[in-house]
Amino acid sequence: KPKEETKEKGENNKKKSEEEETPGKKRKRKSKEAGEEKNNKKVKKEKEEEKEAENKWKWWEEEKKENGIKWTQLEHRGPYFVPLYEPLPDDVQFYYDGKPLKLSLATEEIATFYAKMLDHDYTTKEIFQNNFFKDWRKEMTSEEQEIIKDLNKCDFKEIHKYFVDKSEARKALSKEEKQKLKEEADKIQEEYGYCILDGHREKIGNFKTEPPGLFRGRGDHPKMGMLKKRIMPEDVIINCSKDSKIPEPPQGHKWKEVRFDNTVTWLASWTENIQNSLKYIMLNPSSKLKGEKDWQKYELARRLKDVVDKIRAQYRADWKSKEMQKRQRAVALYFIDKLALRAGNEKEEGETADTVGCCSLRVEHIKLHPDLDGKKYVVEFDFLGKDSIRYYNKVSVEKLVFKNLRLFMKNKDPDDDLFDRLNTQVLNKHLQHLMDGLTAKVFRTYNASITLQEQLKALTNSEDSVAGKLLSYNRANRAVAILCNHQRSTPKTFEKSMQNLQTKIDAKKQQVEEAKQELKKAEDEFEDTKDPKAE
Repeated sequence: KPKEETKEKGENNKKKSEEEETPGKKRKRKSKEAGEEKNNKKVKKEKEEEKEAENKWKWWEEEKKENGIKWTQLEHRGPYFVPLYEPLPDDVQFYYDGKPLKLSLATEEIATFYAKMLDHDYTTKEIFQNNFFKDWRKEMTSEEQEIIKDLNKCDFKEIHKYFVDKSEARKALSKEEKQKLKEEADKIQEEYGYCILDGHREKIGNFKTEPPGLFRGRGDHPKMGMLKKRIMPEDVIINCSKDSKIPEPPQGHKWKEVRFDNTVTWLASWTENIQNSLKYIMLNPSSKLKGEKDWQKYELARRLKDVVDKIRAQYRADWKSKEMQKRQRAVALYFIDKLALRAGNEKEEGETADTVGCCSLRVEHIKLHPDLDGKKYVVEFDFLGKDSIRYYNKVSVEKLVFKNLRLFMKNKDPDDDLFDRLNTQVLNKHLQHLMDGLTAKVFRTYNASITLQEQLKALTNSEDSVAGKLLSYNRANRAVAILCNHQRSTPKTFEKSMQNLQTKIDAKKQQVEEAKQELKKAEDEFEDTKDPKAE
């Protein structure tokens, strides 16, 4: 009995000490537990990654398929279609000419696309507004068309506020609610995000169809604001193997077509309505099909390394050719090789943004400076390249190149082609004669790869720490980005972020000013109370 009393007393003391534990100790204990949990998760993840690496399909060790065949077995679930539109709550209204107006479901959905973009620069552009309003009216009922005739009389503010509030509410969700949403997304990923390729489970890159919305484009695209229509199963072509289980379309729908084409790498395709271009569902970059494509790309660049000196010698000799086309081809090839410029493809007029490549440069895109900043024969480039990314560069070129450019520009207007006797097809046809499979873009791959290799050799020290080696790699990669004019696009939230930073700077300045005033006041008070005798 005394033993039982002692045991009971010990348990009570332990319980009491836990209850009396200070908040600081509790926080430390919780922090320690959280740290241990985090470490356990990290270890578990590392083990899973190791296991995945062991089971990785080493497709590069297998024999290559002949006659353009990419696979023998392909099975998947088809694309995941974005959910159908959910109508706005009754208390969220659209106003026309100051009066609330109930819209039909299709018209309301398109109105929400515009409302969501009210705080974006796009909605201030006239071309965006005109294209949107034209396409929106096409989807309206005849009654709505009779009423809604002026975009300036449309008030989307209440709808915009509804989506802003919805976004803020999503950000404010609890950890448990966010975890639940993540689990739902993971379930969809598990069901639609993988396929079976030649007996192996491979990850799909983009398994979801694009949601409907308003087309943005890059730069001042002439089609910005047009309606991107919802992709339906009836628009989609499915590609799989004959012996596989053909994916089931959503209930009440059917596929446009089912193909069994093992010479292509896509799983599904459809034509989008803005540019009438084909969109594809492809495998993840780490997959066999993508890996093989990259391998072929870099093998071409490796082969170019063996003949590049010969090609360079030839285009240098062609700078003096009596044929104008040869001279233009040689100068264009010099720019593609030296500056890693894209060749540039021909486009239908007015269909896309005014972007150019080397072969489609116009006279207005370059300026010639015999002397500039202490350098001779400087060419100043200024044009919009792929995705409307500005290319601006001042390059010192060889004297013959400079002289030829003057000749190409003679008696031409600013909007005339610089290389008027050349296009990408002519250039690539010439390159095919120099090396089998060679095109202008192989030079870009080659020069980017060799720049990275040279920079890594110059910057990396074998005795460096992992952090030091990573820094060297990032610096080498930056050199490649500069060569290829790779630039990060301005984030959508850039303006807001800058405003927030400026607000913080202003607040800190105010605090510093107040502190200075407090200091001065304290010094003055100290001077007033100081004992003269103490001096």
